[in-house]
Amino acid sequence: MRFIYLGLGALIGAASSAASAQQLVYTPINPSFGGNPFNSAHLLGIANAQNNFKDPSSTANKSTQDIFAQQLQSRLLSALSGQIVDDIFGPNAQNQGTVDFAGQTISWTHDLEGVTLTLTNDGTGEVTTIVVPEFVDVTGG
Repeated sequence: MRFIYLGLGALIGAASSAASAQQLVYTPINPSFGGNPFNSAHLLGIANAQNNFKDPSSTANKSTQDIFAQQLQSRLLSALSGQIVDDIFGPNAQNQGTVDFAGQTISWTHDLEGVTLTLTNDGTGEVTTIVVPEFVDVTGG
C-alpha cells in the first residue's frame, strides 16, 4: 500500500512539474483595432468582393444619354443662375424681377437691406426664401 501511495505521489509530482504555461497575447488582424497596417489593402479587397450593393447615383449605372441630359441640365441651370445674378447685381441691375423655368418660379426684390430671393415650386407649392444682406462700404474708399 505504501508503494501505491509513493507511486501515486510520484505520478502527481511528475505531472504537475511537466505542465507549463505562458501568457496568451491577442494580436488583432484589423488595422482599425491596432493590427498590422499592411493588412488594410487585403481586408478592403475582401470587403469589396463581398459587397453586393451598387450606388444608384453612380455614373456606371447610367447610360450615355442619361449622363448627357444631366450635364446639359446642369449647364442650363448654371447659365440661368448667372443671368439672374447679372440682373440683380450687374451693370443694369433691376430692383425686382421674376423668372419661370421648368416648373420653378424665381422672384427677387432688391432693396436697401439686401436681396430677397423666393423660389417657388409650381407643382408642390413649396417655397424657399434666400436673403442676401447688402454690404455697404463705410470706409469711404
